[in-house]
Amino acid sequence: MAEGAAAVLKRWIGFSVFLALVALAVGAMLLRQEISDHLAGMNYEMSPRVSDLADDLELTETGRRIFIATHPTVDGSQHFNEQCADVDHSEQGHVLGCYTADRIHLFDVTDDRVSEVVEITAAHELLHAAFHRLGEGDRSLLASRLREVYDELAPTDAALAERMSVYEHLPDAAFANELHSVLGTEVRELPQWLEDHYAQWFTNRSALIDDFETYVTVFNDLQARVDALQAEMADLRADVERRSSAYSETVEAFNEDATDYASRLERDGYRDDPEQQQRDAAALQQRRAEIDSELAQLQADIDRYNALRDELETLGKVSAELDEHLDSDLAPITTRPNE
Repeated sequence: MAEGAAAVLKRWIGFSVFLALVALAVGAMLLRQEISDHLAGMNYEMSPRVSDLADDLELTETGRRIFIATHPTVDGSQHFNEQCADVDHSEQGHVLGCYTADRIHLFDVTDDRVSEVVEITAAHELLHAAFHRLGEGDRSLLASRLREVYDELAPTDAALAERMSVYEHLPDAAFANELHSVLGTEVRELPQWLEDHYAQWFTNRSALIDDFETYVTVFNDLQARVDALQAEMADLRADVERRSSAYSETVEAFNEDATDYASRLERDGYRDDPEQQQRDAAALQQRRAEIDSELAQLQADIDRYNALRDELETLGKVSAELDEHLDSDLAPITTRPNE
């Protein structure tokens, strides 16, 4: 009897151990990506640049683990182009980052006017890594819900619609992958479920949107000023050309009348009517003063036009400078990458 109870107990113990092992195996399968990321992170030593970037992103524990697991590089040299050589360059603008082979590579933009783009790009690529880590079923469901959000926002958000238009040629899954990163880093007002979704990786997404808006404002303000200058110059030029034509006609008429007046004086034509001579002389002087005044106004407007043109040229140089800082193709070859 005792032996029978012992045997039963032994079997139950063995079965319990078996269940524990099964549970451990299932848990390991469910957490295999987390474990893999943890191990990958152990083999990576962050540089001060990458460490600062990770702090600036205000990541959750999960977000930080994924970011470190991708061994991010921040590179200001041509080496960045080699790292991101497989990126689809059909997008408008410059390639500033990529997520490839489970690695994040970022172009190091150091100009203070647009340096926020490094953080924005890092967050964008991190969301690609997070999307990649979702199960196939989760990705499919998320893709459908993201598309619904986009279809709601796009009709009243021209900037978002234009932003995503460069991805319309992609398959639905790839489009959703890009949309997942764009919404998370560039759109402030999102449904609560999506805010909760991004909260898995970011503790302060609103700060990231602040950085994005600061970055975009630099270019929006620049473009707005260029548009305003061009419009003002077009109006001013048309006005000056119209007034210049009228001025030429006025001067021509004045010269004819002044010549007639001088000829009459020479013939002593005012001998019998000196008062008329005084009236004609005064009228000519008045007309001459008006002509001089109009010439001064025309010259002032021409000077104004030239000043606007100079400002436009300066803005063009500023735009070229910013573009140069964002163009990895112009990066020096010898700069050592910051990994």
